[in-house]
Amino acid sequence: MDIQLEKKKGLRPKHYGYIALGLLLLFVGWKMAFGSTLSTFRTEKDKLSIAAVTQGKFDDYITINGNVAPITTIYMDAYEGGRVTDKLIEEGAMVKKGDIILKLENTNLYEQILASESNLALKQNDLRSTRLTFDSRQVEGRRSLATASTNLQRLKRNYGQNKALYEDELISKEAYLLSKEDYELSQKQFDIVKLQTENDDELRKTSLTGLDVDLARMQKTLGMVYQRLDHLNVRAPADGQLGFLDAEIGQNIPRGERIGQINVLTNYKIEADIDEHYIDRVKRGLVASFERNGTEYKLRVRKVYPEVRNGRFRVDLVFTGDKPETIRTGQSYNIKLQLGESSDALLLPKGSFFQSTGGQWIFVVNDSGDEALRRNIRIGKQNSRYYELLEGLEPGEQVITSNYDNFGEAEKIVLK
Repeated sequence: MDIQLEKKKGLRPKHYGYIALGLLLLFVGWKMAFGSTLSTFRTEKDKLSIAAVTQGKFDDYITINGNVAPITTIYMDAYEGGRVTDKLIEEGAMVKKGDIILKLENTNLYEQILASESNLALKQNDLRSTRLTFDSRQVEGRRSLATASTNLQRLKRNYGQNKALYEDELISKEAYLLSKEDYELSQKQFDIVKLQTENDDELRKTSLTGLDVDLARMQKTLGMVYQRLDHLNVRAPADGQLGFLDAEIGQNIPRGERIGQINVLTNYKIEADIDEHYIDRVKRGLVASFERNGTEYKLRVRKVYPEVRNGRFRVDLVFTGDKPETIRTGQSYNIKLQLGESSDALLLPKGSFFQSTGGQWIFVVNDSGDEALRRNIRIGKQNSRYYELLEGLEPGEQVITSNYDNFGEAEKIVLK
């Protein structure tokens, strides 16, 4: 017989799972409807730097730090190597052009001078002997030419007389032919002596000219060797101040080594390093200024060095007017370098947020001041105080300008 089972009343275990799932779905729905999906970071408002966006005049300049340097620095390299025997002037002293600073000695150079002098003496003796030989040959050739010319005239006259006598049948034919043959032989001998004399004269000119050129070349070489000897005296190349001198008595200095420099103090320049971000905007001729003891001094960019090192490039600036009376090499000045004309713009105060965002976005504080939301912006130029804001913000809005590294990937900042 079948027994009818009564249905159990109340909640069963599986019902608890359904209830939990329903509550979870309700919670998710509520979060989607009323909650925020933005990642949030909470921090104290007092620990942040908050500034307002303003409308104003944007001055297109940057502030750079520069150091005073001599207008010209002349480096001294050793023309000749040698051992330092005397040090006549110390670092920091004022010098005149041509003043001897160091004296060197070089025994190898002395030996070269002796060898050059000996070779020059031998060449001079060779030239003297050759000249004497050619002179003797020239005298002998002219004597032979004179003799041949005289014999030719005498035999020519004799031939003419015998020819007339023969035609009158007063002498024999043999006597006539002998006088004719003697005359013709004398003519040939004269032509030979004349040609030989001319050749000797031409050879003399050519040989002596070549020897003169060789002698002049050797004399010039000896002069250059003497000049090298004078280079053992290291002289100041210009008026100025001996900036540094890397040489001591007894020290061997190789040829071409840098041993010092002369600072020309007739004027000064300022050397400054600038961030490579501005390399396309900094050009020769830009104006700059700095203030010292209440007086403003004007500068001009004289030279821009194209090489970038460690993210910075160098420029030289020169004074366009007065200079500070107390200016000295090595002094440091904060300089305002004008990159362009001033213009009306939205001004965003500078802050370390730029290192975190690259100027692509910023946190904007709401009107109640308890939250800040991330917003994309676009920044143009910048100076030492402001960024030129091109889009993304309105005048009067408050933004967080301090560093964002602690915010991580947060899109909303809750301010306590």
